[in-house]
Amino acid sequence: MNKFSRFTLASTLLALALTVALGSAKTVKVFILAGQSNMEGHGIIHSTKNGGKGSLRHIAENNQAFKHLLDKDGDWIERKDVSISYLSRKGKLKPGYGARSSQIGPELGFGHIVGDAIDDQVLLIKTAWGGKSLAVDFRPPSSGGQVGPFYTKMVSLVRNTLDNLKKEFPKLGSKYEIVGFGWHQGWNDGCDMAMSQEYEKNMQNFIRDVRKEFNVPDLPFVIADSGFGGAKEKNGRRFIIREAQAAAAKTKDLKLVTCIETGTFSREVTESPTNQIYHWYSNAETYYLIGQAMGKEMLKLTGAKPKTKKKNKRMPLRAFRNNDGSKSFQARLKSYNEKTGKVTVIKINGLSSTFKIDFLHPEDQLYVKENSQ
Repeated sequence: MNKFSRFTLASTLLALALTVALGSAKTVKVFILAGQSNMEGHGIIHSTKNGGKGSLRHIAENNQAFKHLLDKDGDWIERKDVSISYLSRKGKLKPGYGARSSQIGPELGFGHIVGDAIDDQVLLIKTAWGGKSLAVDFRPPSSGGQVGPFYTKMVSLVRNTLDNLKKEFPKLGSKYEIVGFGWHQGWNDGCDMAMSQEYEKNMQNFIRDVRKEFNVPDLPFVIADSGFGGAKEKNGRRFIIREAQAAAAKTKDLKLVTCIETGTFSREVTESPTNQIYHWYSNAETYYLIGQAMGKEMLKLTGAKPKTKKKNKRMPLRAFRNNDGSKSFQARLKSYNEKTGKVTVIKINGLSSTFKIDFLHPEDQLYVKENSQ
């Protein structure tokens, strides 16, 4: 081997070593979302009751603030930068990751907020089960007594997902960082005075123990309080729970913890799909807004900076041919919707034209698929 070859090999090995040391793959930002049925989510996507009011479809079609959930064809947007793992379900974030595939929870609003602000890929790991208390089911080790079976199950599911990240989400790689924890729970503890009175202590211990479990001493923690009754709430135990959640967030030795009030997001039963007050009347707007508020508070705690928006490049003028190549026309590619198979181009006169991709010559079809924005 001559001197030049040895130098080239050494340079290559050095570059490879630096790449490995600095990390060639981006780090997946992981958020854990946990709680009981209201973290599961009972916000109904489609409903005909009360004229559809309170359903996600009705809100998205009638409220400008929710238009971003739909694409131009009226289909639900699927986030390419936010993935979710929820018990046996997983995939890119879109409506349908609530307690049932016909429902949403706080994950949707939360995911859109953090996804819009973080450059790296985001993974939400949701571990939630209906009818579970903090005093018993999620009881943290530091509270003494028997550790809650769902505390143990929560930790196990999170670890299993992260240990098998490359297998579960091949496109995300295996490099991750747990950056935040969201909690929405409290109904079951509020059904018992003894559980209500020990909630603050249990919440404090829960935060400390979760941070210890995942070895993230200052893991940002956002609590969404149990404000089901809104300003009209008269149940004393419900107030105790809400006060305990707020107090836990102000504990001196617990940094980077905040509690948001959810009562303002409560909607009237006449504006909602069901009469289940303990499930926010199944109002999708309520669930979305709770998740959105949690996401905004999480960004404050993490100090995440808004991602830089990429400018769409202007495609060059091209001679597109019809399927058999007998005719052609000059235009610029504007967009391609893989789901509908429709292509939109801008012609020389500035007018747009939309048609099925099958109309184009096979070579032009390939061009469209490779260059669609």
